[in-house]
Amino acid sequence: MARHLITSALPYINGIKHLGNMVGSMLPADVYSRYLRQRGHDVLYICATDEHGTPAELAAKELGLPVDEFCAQAHDAQKAVYDGFALAFDYFGRSSSEQNVEITQHFARKLKENGFIEERAIRQVYSPTDGRFLPDRYVEGTCPHCGYDKARGDQCENCTRVLDPTDLIEPRSAISGSTDLEVRETKHLFLLQSKLQHEVEAWVTAHEHQWPQLASSIARKWLTEGLHDRAITRDLDWGVPVPADTWPELAAEGKVFYVWFDAPIEYIGATKEWSDQDPENRDWKSWWFDVDTDVRYTEFMAKDNVPFHTVMFPATELGVREPWKKVDVVKAFNWLTYYGGKFSTSQKRGVFTDQALEVLPADYWRYFLIANAPESDDSSFTWEHFTATVNKDLADTLGNFVNRVLSFSRKRFGDDVPAGAAAGEAEAKLGEEIARLLAEYEEHMEALQFRKAAAALRALWSAGNSYLEEKAPWLEIKTDQEAAALTLRTAMNLIHLYAVVSEPFIPTSAATMRGAFALENDTATWVTAEQARSLDAVPAGTPFTVPPVLFAKLTEDDLEAYKERFGGEAA
Repeated sequence: MARHLITSALPYINGIKHLGNMVGSMLPADVYSRYLRQRGHDVLYICATDEHGTPAELAAKELGLPVDEFCAQAHDAQKAVYDGFALAFDYFGRSSSEQNVEITQHFARKLKENGFIEERAIRQVYSPTDGRFLPDRYVEGTCPHCGYDKARGDQCENCTRVLDPTDLIEPRSAISGSTDLEVRETKHLFLLQSKLQHEVEAWVTAHEHQWPQLASSIARKWLTEGLHDRAITRDLDWGVPVPADTWPELAAEGKVFYVWFDAPIEYIGATKEWSDQDPENRDWKSWWFDVDTDVRYTEFMAKDNVPFHTVMFPATELGVREPWKKVDVVKAFNWLTYYGGKFSTSQKRGVFTDQALEVLPADYWRYFLIANAPESDDSSFTWEHFTATVNKDLADTLGNFVNRVLSFSRKRFGDDVPAGAAAGEAEAKLGEEIARLLAEYEEHMEALQFRKAAAALRALWSAGNSYLEEKAPWLEIKTDQEAAALTLRTAMNLIHLYAVVSEPFIPTSAATMRGAFALENDTATWVTAEQARSLDAVPAGTPFTVPPVLFAKLTEDDLEAYKERFGGEAA
């Protein structure tokens, strides 16, 4: 089987992430990783907290904590939420790790050695009030492109345009709020992306056929506009230090690498963190170094991260002139909006992941988010849509099917799966339909088409309900107990099949469904087409239990309570 390396965009350290962040990176990566593992592939899913840059320093300052202590606490808090969402990372690291420092500095030395980093004097914003140079995110002001008055000096959150602090209108210090700013000369390191333009373009041309249009169009836009040399160091107290053996003057001044230089390298750094925990059995280089034909690498991210992963990081990897693994597939997502407006961490607008878990268990959110993933365009979260989806798909179509089949069978036939008659025409027809829908589900999962995969999964659940309505065992039992027993045995086999194939979407509920049957040696990881047709994984005589209700139906009172707590419209 193939080896699959999977990464999702690193969640930034300053605060718990919102649902838009979850569905745009980590959750689909987890769903895909789980699916591939079930199909027998060797999978390594790596993620980490992105801990460097000005927001970390500002957040720590606001809480009165040393920045390293703040990041350690925030990492643990985020990891707890992701555990709550059942995200099955193979490793969830930290970009402040020693491993990332080591590899980032190695990359920088190699880029300099190959002529792709140079030291330049630039004019930078200085705040006499704060007594320091202000890195890009320490400067706020009005975006010259869209007029957003809370734009940062590196990028406008509203229109996503990349900025320089000197581009901002009416700039102010993010530390003190002072508008008494000067522009002074200082030295920084620049990555000479302009010298790598043609190599990056050739690399994109060779790979973009595997990417969704969203990812390739964003990469092409940057390439068409031309790659510019970019400063990759900042004046901060927290970050990967510029190595003194290579740039002694800048190291003495306390320069650190720009977060967008070291953050993508942390995918490699986190893999080394994972490997260093068990070096006898884990080899990080086998996933990253000189493995282009052996490992298939898929990245998951929202569209604002695409330029850095399709242009900037590939330029870095190309420039080191070493055989580091480069991404094969960039699965990019549009925005999930909140009633048509943007989720916002900084403005606390929308539903955040810790709050979501306070409201309902993870499987409710996992299913809804993937079934409505913003793939081809933006999608909107509303409480009305969420409630309707939960009630229709989870509570009625899946949950009610499981409950009524098991409850009715126990009531009429006891605590073992009934035998009944041999399978007939209706069961053969059902088996063919299940096999067809399963193939459709697999096709969409392989193609990373998550909304279509969710629709195919929903259709699998619906097929069971259609079969049950057609056979009507509550009527059959009045005239033919053997026929009713066959229907219920077949439906129980559907429940087991649903447990196996639904696991990537709703792992906790899938485990509950599977655990309802006391099967010996139940080691099935997937369902073949032949097994789908035969529906005999749970034989007659197997003991079973009726689990608690899988999904509670949400009421109008629930809906009103959610809207009252979180707001029923965008700000």
